[in-house]
Amino acid sequence: MIKKRSSGILMHITSLSSPYGIGTFGKEAYKFVDFLIKSNQSYWQILPIGPTSIGDSPYQSFSTFAGNPYFIDFDILKEEGLLKEEDYKNVDFGDNPLKVDYEKIFNHKMPILRKAFNNSKDKYKEEIKKFKEKNKNWLEDYALYMAIKGEFNLKSWQEWDEDIKLRKKEALDYYKNKLKEEIEYFIFIQYMFFKQWSKLKNYANRNGIKIIGDIPIYVAEDSVDAWANTNVFLLDKNKIPKVVSGCPPDDFAKTGQLWGNPIYDWDYLEKTNYKWWIERIKGNISLYDVTRIDHFRGFESFWEIPYGEKTAIKGKWVKGPGMKLFNQINKELGQVNIIAEDLGYLTKEVIDFKNETGYPGMKVLEFAFDSREESDYLPHNYNKNCIVYTGTHDNDTVVGWKSSAPKEDVEFAKKYLNIKDEKDFNWGFIRGALSSVANLSIIQIQDYLGLDSKGRMNIPSTLGGNWQWRIDEKVLDDKLAKKIGSMTRLYGR
Repeated sequence: MIKKRSSGILMHITSLSSPYGIGTFGKEAYKFVDFLIKSNQSYWQILPIGPTSIGDSPYQSFSTFAGNPYFIDFDILKEEGLLKEEDYKNVDFGDNPLKVDYEKIFNHKMPILRKAFNNSKDKYKEEIKKFKEKNKNWLEDYALYMAIKGEFNLKSWQEWDEDIKLRKKEALDYYKNKLKEEIEYFIFIQYMFFKQWSKLKNYANRNGIKIIGDIPIYVAEDSVDAWANTNVFLLDKNKIPKVVSGCPPDDFAKTGQLWGNPIYDWDYLEKTNYKWWIERIKGNISLYDVTRIDHFRGFESFWEIPYGEKTAIKGKWVKGPGMKLFNQINKELGQVNIIAEDLGYLTKEVIDFKNETGYPGMKVLEFAFDSREESDYLPHNYNKNCIVYTGTHDNDTVVGWKSSAPKEDVEFAKKYLNIKDEKDFNWGFIRGALSSVANLSIIQIQDYLGLDSKGRMNIPSTLGGNWQWRIDEKVLDDKLAKKIGSMTRLYGR
């Protein structure tokens, strides 16, 4: 558990600078770890690192176990003799170094990775054999899934031919034989992803930096998880979801939020001692030092919407597994370092459940300054067992918030945080977070840089234009590191 007073920075891998259109596990990632060390930080928080689908959201992935091939670094592959510089140096990965162009990354990065695969024949035979054995619970299903997706023009498994959609044995055997080379390609990609990630994480850990990872509570309908584990979800005889996930209507979304993920069959999972979830958490223990679980309140009760509805209005609350799941996790895996994302309106039942788990919850300073009422997000209401953020990936930057929030709320924030100078607004929030009693304080890198709304990572319930922000390679200098480090030490973190 996080008990030592400490701090960290939130920045996703995609946001790192690199000459190849998107952040990778290459030298800029190592330089960012060095920046964290110079800044006296203890944690690097990232978003989910699975392979993304349409919309490019890290919270909608083709697999809860696999890694995103976009993060594989070309220069490291060159050092291993798998690529030549001319294979990738003059390729068009996008014309804006401060934004990810996902279409160009997909169209141009994947063929280069295939070239690396073609150059790797038998080079890693023994290593990949061990990798397959270690990850046999998900790897070959994932590789088969991605290979078949290619055969069906990237369509969701729901649109495949019925025999393979329903995983008939003859169809599985047919595609395993027909797509043997393609399956090996996807296994190679995963081998390289985990090899590069493991080296980066080890470097961070050796230098006193722990990684906070992130997993969504649900999986995407278009995922190998749903296709290969249909018993785990509430599906009909044709494998169509009976119900899907979302949030009820509130002040922010009048018709609620329709996420559309398949809902778990918690009765079936209980009968299997939550085996699938245990495997999932186990996978995250090897990937991260601490795991943040998104929408944690869904374990106590969740909003269930009939499949085919256009909005979330006709949903209903259904009880989740509660402590039964986490008692089993503790029994099989011991005490796991988990952060419970418990933002939004919470019932007494949800609060009691979260407290019973013992996991720290989240506090977001941007939610604190409602001038109409007292807020639980105001620092004087915290206990130590929580993580305080200036804002998360779903929030505007602090400077952006100042421009869009009600004037009364902005004035309240200035008064509470003793902000005298407009230019110091973001630093006032940072001081508020670092000086609080919360055991851990996480600041978005955009807030340390004082960026406006152009630095925002995501606007929830919108499609297009999200997850694209990237950092300017010149801004992470010694002057900023010194300022962050000084403030971190001042507040005993």
